Amino acid sequence: MHGKLDLAKSKGLKKSEIKKLERLLQQRIPADNIVTLELAESLADFSHTTGYPLSVVVDRNGQVVNVTVGPPADVQTPELRGVRVGPGRLCGQRIIHTHLKGRNGKAAADGSGDGPSKQDMQCLARNRLDLLALIEVNPEGTFSRNRGEQVRLADVVHISHLLPGRDSDGNLWKKLPPLTARRAQDESFNELIQALEYEFRRLAPKLQVPAGEERAVLVGLIGQDSDAWQVEDDLDELSMLTRTAGAAVCGRLTQARPQPDPRYFLGSGKVQELALLVQELGANLVIIDQELTANQQHNLEEVVGVKVIDRTELILDVFSQRAQTKEGKLQVELAQLKYLYPRLVGKGLSLSRLGGGIATRGPGETKLEVDRRRNRDRITFLERETLRIRSYRDTQRRRRTFENLPVVALTGYTNSGKSTLLNSLTKSEVLVEDKLFATLDPATRRTILPDQSTVLITDTVGFIKKLPTSLIAAFGATLEEVIVADVLMHVVDASHPNVLEQIASVYDVLSELSAVDKPTITVLNKIDRMRDEDLNWLAGQVPNPVLVSALKRVGMGRLLSRVQDVLQEVCPRRQQFSA
Repeated sequence: MHGKLDLAKSKGLKKSEIKKLERLLQQRIPADNIVTLELAESLADFSHTTGYPLSVVVDRNGQVVNVTVGPPADVQTPELRGVRVGPGRLCGQRIIHTHLKGRNGKAAADGSGDGPSKQDMQCLARNRLDLLALIEVNPEGTFSRNRGEQVRLADVVHISHLLPGRDSDGNLWKKLPPLTARRAQDESFNELIQALEYEFRRLAPKLQVPAGEERAVLVGLIGQDSDAWQVEDDLDELSMLTRTAGAAVCGRLTQARPQPDPRYFLGSGKVQELALLVQELGANLVIIDQELTANQQHNLEEVVGVKVIDRTELILDVFSQRAQTKEGKLQVELAQLKYLYPRLVGKGLSLSRLGGGIATRGPGETKLEVDRRRNRDRITFLERETLRIRSYRDTQRRRRTFENLPVVALTGYTNSGKSTLLNSLTKSEVLVEDKLFATLDPATRRTILPDQSTVLITDTVGFIKKLPTSLIAAFGATLEEVIVADVLMHVVDASHPNVLEQIASVYDVLSELSAVDKPTITVLNKIDRMRDEDLNWLAGQVPNPVLVSALKRVGMGRLLSRVQDVLQEVCPRRQQFSA
């Protein structure tokens, strides 16, 4: 027995019936036949005798590799789930299965006997099968090899296959006209599959989006420490990041599993479903809402046939677009290089270079080694530049200390309104957009407190859930503004449905910066979108709250008074130098 026999959903089978199934696993049909009359009658005979539907998986060599007592959706086999597929390829397996018709030719109560069901078609599409052949079992049939009239048990054969695009009715598959078992035996399997895969390859370019436009499918994993609602919220945020990066979101896919698959991140069957979804939607980008290993990223791209990136790479891309100053661009490049370093993939000896001179005529440095060396050299250079930036900022801070100008750092979740608040407090014109990480480079402005003293307010880069560690390290010079500030002004989008999660994410990053214990004013922004009872509840959940609307300039005087009070507690001597 060369394949797998699955009896999980069958009860009461006789030993003789089980032996029949085992003999099926030893069968091999001609490679060019979709199904043979003998195999069709054997399957129909088993279903007619036992009352169970039967599904067999046949590979392109004609070998039966799996026999399952049940419909196609019950088939669980590595041959079906683990096969590499791509935009122009099918999975290399077909399923031949039986349906039981009711007595007197009437359809069974479960809808079988009316051709392939919706579940059958989903199985075809999900697994990217070569085709699906349904054999309707005639309950009145009496198959006999004796001479005379024969009423076949295998009544009608329905053959279905995938299409490279949706038809006029919106289907991704085609159902061929019903055939008798003998006529089905005469159909050429090789011609059909070659024509199908040719069409998939030929029409695949037409599914590509226009040049310069990216359409993304978002993928999330519902693990042990999360639930479906939380993952959907994370995908909402990922969708905003995607739009900020300049791509359109055309679909989503989630899977519930305890841990990410070490090979594909998703389960192998779900990966095939993702490949089909990418093809159906004409997407050219897949974004995973967690960080991938280099191996997972490579394997996913092999299967789905389009570029695959993770949340970290997407955030880095947004940062690279938003960085305007030389300092910001330098820090983004440093973070990108540190992210890409372990993901460099060599091309083998074909890209090696030969050395010159005695004892150097070997394979020399491979392309991978050259790339890594250049990457390391560039990282070293950028880290030196980062130290220079820190030195420059230290000089600026010493000047502020000499002038005795206290510093208040705006911090908080991205898109919480920090830049709008800076403009309202200082009457400046820092860029403001309703996008994540709209402003990346820090900006410092002066303002006057109610006691006529001067204070510096610094807008820093916003935070986000799952902020990459490499970004925190690369932006160390910028984030030092938070570390050395006298007071933190934690700006919170009070109207956000997950405001408490955002607050917790900010505190996580502040903890990594060892700045979580600094004197902090919690600015509950966007109060014009909130009900009074919700605001009162939220104010009781955070330390030192002040209610404002930065856009409508509501509560600015109250906020500056609170800043003055906190600064007097932190720097009691500063009153001697008040303006």
